[in-house]
Amino acid sequence: MPSLDRRRFLRDAAATTALVSAGGLAAGVATPAQAAPTTTAAPAPTARRKGAVSFRWWGTAGWRVDIGDRTVLVDPFLSRIDTGLFTGAFKTDTPLTVRTDVIDPRVDRAMTVLVTHTHWDHFMDVPYIAERTGARVFGTLTAYHLGLAYGLPSTQLSAVKGGEVLDFGDHSIEVVGSLHSRNPSYSVAFPGVRVTQPPQPATIADLPEGDTLGYLLRVDSGPSVYFTGASDVAERNLTGLAPDVAMVAMQSATTTGDYLPRLLAGLDYPKVVVPVHYDNFETALQNPPAVAPTDRTRLNEMIAAVRRISPRSRVLVPEYETAYHF
Repeated sequence: MPSLDRRRFLRDAAATTALVSAGGLAAGVATPAQAAPTTTAAPAPTARRKGAVSFRWWGTAGWRVDIGDRTVLVDPFLSRIDTGLFTGAFKTDTPLTVRTDVIDPRVDRAMTVLVTHTHWDHFMDVPYIAERTGARVFGTLTAYHLGLAYGLPSTQLSAVKGGEVLDFGDHSIEVVGSLHSRNPSYSVAFPGVRVTQPPQPATIADLPEGDTLGYLLRVDSGPSVYFTGASDVAERNLTGLAPDVAMVAMQSATTTGDYLPRLLAGLDYPKVVVPVHYDNFETALQNPPAVAPTDRTRLNEMIAAVRRISPRSRVLVPEYETAYHF
């Protein structure tokens, strides 16, 4: 599969001009782009060529990527259940309630589901989506065993751990070992892994972190895009990836040192940086995204930090379900 010449790519993007559009609207500033009309049906199949790839943010770290007539999902979490996380009354025994009325209009198809880690706001809807679409689920060994717990067949589950390069013909996916962010107590919420099939999870606490991955999507004659699901990084694993675009989870605490400098340097300073996991993901999926006041401050600080660390990068703050083309 041909790869992009990164030096030429950056040179051609002189003066940090980003080739990004949202419904044909230039989106080169660090403010939410104008939302394109939302449709429940996937785009009609088109010839596979540069520009035929669309990226739609589903909140948190979730994405729908349409590559011609194929669809790849990353951490699809659409149910957005209320756990009290954003109101100061977090309930670890919140039941896992999959909202099929929200999922079904948006997930008409999927070939592949990529899971960065298995916390509820990344994995909870995955088993239902996989059963509905027949998509193959890639994730850690924990994701594999949790998939079995939900009744998915082992033939639909692929355990990966980092280093794998998966060839799908018109695109490839490289799996990257990564790390989960730490909270102000230097801990990870719901730590742990599942090395055997557990009972079917009932509450959000039954879905542990289960180790964390990143994914690099390379599209033939198109962009290369790196997806994160949490705000920490094993930068040595990023050597040589050099994506054009990076979907970067916002840091919620300062206990992880030099997160953005290490991440951006490890990724060779991507041309476009897209903040994710900045929204209140327990509200309805409607624009403009709801952002908690403290998270708004963190988002502004993140934008300023990216501009300082990687002045050639453009920052695109996404809105929900808007088709972006890189």
